[in-house]
Amino acid sequence: MKHERLWTRDFVTVSVINFLVFSTHFLLMVTIASYAVNKFQASTNTAGLVAGIFIIGALIGRLVTGRIIEAVGSSNVLKFSTVFFIITSALYFAAVNLPLLIGVRLLHGIIFGAASTATGTIVAQIIPNSRRGEGIGFYSMGAILSVALGPFIGMLLIHGTDFKMIFSLTSVLASGSFVLSFFVDEAACKLSIQDRVSSGGNSHVSNFLELKAVPISIVILIIGFSYSGVLTFVSLYSREIRLEEAASFYFLVYAVTVFFSRPFSGRLFDVRGANFVAYPCLVIYAAGMLLFSQAVNGFMLLLAGALIGLGYGNFISCAQAISIKDVPPHRLGLATATFFIFVDLGFGIGPYILGSLVPFTEYRGLYFMMTVVILATVPLYYFLHGRVASMK
Repeated sequence: MKHERLWTRDFVTVSVINFLVFSTHFLLMVTIASYAVNKFQASTNTAGLVAGIFIIGALIGRLVTGRIIEAVGSSNVLKFSTVFFIITSALYFAAVNLPLLIGVRLLHGIIFGAASTATGTIVAQIIPNSRRGEGIGFYSMGAILSVALGPFIGMLLIHGTDFKMIFSLTSVLASGSFVLSFFVDEAACKLSIQDRVSSGGNSHVSNFLELKAVPISIVILIIGFSYSGVLTFVSLYSREIRLEEAASFYFLVYAVTVFFSRPFSGRLFDVRGANFVAYPCLVIYAAGMLLFSQAVNGFMLLLAGALIGLGYGNFISCAQAISIKDVPPHRLGLATATFFIFVDLGFGIGPYILGSLVPFTEYRGLYFMMTVVILATVPLYYFLHGRVASMK
């Protein structure tokens, strides 16, 4: 049936835009700290601030964008944010000192938060309800691929060229996202008059967050918190256990696993329900983290990457589909923003808290602790969403 089509022009276009936006983010995330040290002789702490303040900006952007989408529409927000994405990408050339660089990173993060919230909202609006899990799975592959390709390209460029080339490439990627935004059918993601009238909320909190999306977002905050330790410290951990060469392939194995498994997990979500996907993913993720904490050779480390991709990589798309599942059309923007605000919070606070634990636990102990944390989210998921979902 026509209304059940998933692979429409709009769906493909928004997915590609999402890939370009996230590629810009991850390409700079792995290179900007080195740039701050090499260009401005920044300390390690300051370089970390340069990299991390982007996430603060993204939180600000997401917090205000959901409400703006209700007022002006997701298509308009996408065009507005992507044109400013070009400007903020180009501003790195004008950042002649550390304060300016930090300011550009904050502003870039705000625009990133707005753009990624807009794409997530549009895709939620155009995916047929009967294929929502499958659609979110395919759409989110853009971010997953960017996690592997962005850092890979960034590391190649940082060793083979200068930073001007990196900033030029990110500006080109941002320009591509802006051009593609004009190919999204505005009518396909426009709110009806009834939706606009009903979008006014009585609660001040509901003006910025979709309360129906909060329970599953709490779960994903903890899951993101646990995975931030892998993202942040995998290079240091692999050096400590002398598996640097194997670790260089970790994100590739992770991305390939997610790429091939998400279409199946998304379809299972639609056919069998959220619980059928969520519980196995959490258990597999915990098993992957346990193996990661005990890795003594390259095979164990990469197998852990595959298990983490199968577990964490599929749970996050499942959780995103849950966050928008029972939300009315005029609240999809806020639901999408709410979900990613909690994701960003987990990734934002995780490195600092977990890094402070390393001197006491060492890396193996830290990742073993994260295994326990992940297992603890199984009953948490049950009480916040699972038991309700099983009654439907």
